[in-house]
Amino acid sequence: MFKMRFLAASALALAALSTPASAGGTSSGNIASTVASSPDFETLFAAVKAAKLVDTLAGKGPFTVFAPTDAAFAKLDPATLQNLLKPENRDQLVKILTYHVVAGQLNAAYILQQINAGNGQATLTTVEGSPLIAKLDGENVVLVDENNRTAIVTNTDLMKMNGIIHVIDTVVLPN
Repeated sequence: MFKMRFLAASALALAALSTPASAGGTSSGNIASTVASSPDFETLFAAVKAAKLVDTLAGKGPFTVFAPTDAAFAKLDPATLQNLLKPENRDQLVKILTYHVVAGQLNAAYILQQINAGNGQATLTTVEGSPLIAKLDGENVVLVDENNRTAIVTNTDLMKMNGIIHVIDTVVLPN
């Protein structure tokens, strides 16, 4: 039942996105260009630029990106965010951003399959190298970071030429 509601909610969320996507197909553009052109990801794109990861997210992939919105970044202390964007803190920013990326193209159906196979949770290994847990909380798929912070997946399966984007409502942080 949860699976059906999540997939139905995912389809509705995709219909509401301004960026064109086709479930099961590949949309034009890459992950970096999508983030750069979306008004919901201005802070994420500024961070990707500061971390010098634009070319990586425009690269071949495939990548699965759990993309925090501007509202997600607004939950962080503004001073902390400004500090992270400074050149001298690039390594820390790269660590945080790569914690939002998993190698491969994991669509919503696959993540749900892994959650079900894992008795309610799936461990995703991020490009940063640390685990990120995906599980169901009611009708929502949530990500749990190493600090036990949770992020709700609000939109799924935004297919790009080099991977897939799932939108989240909170920035997840590695240890």
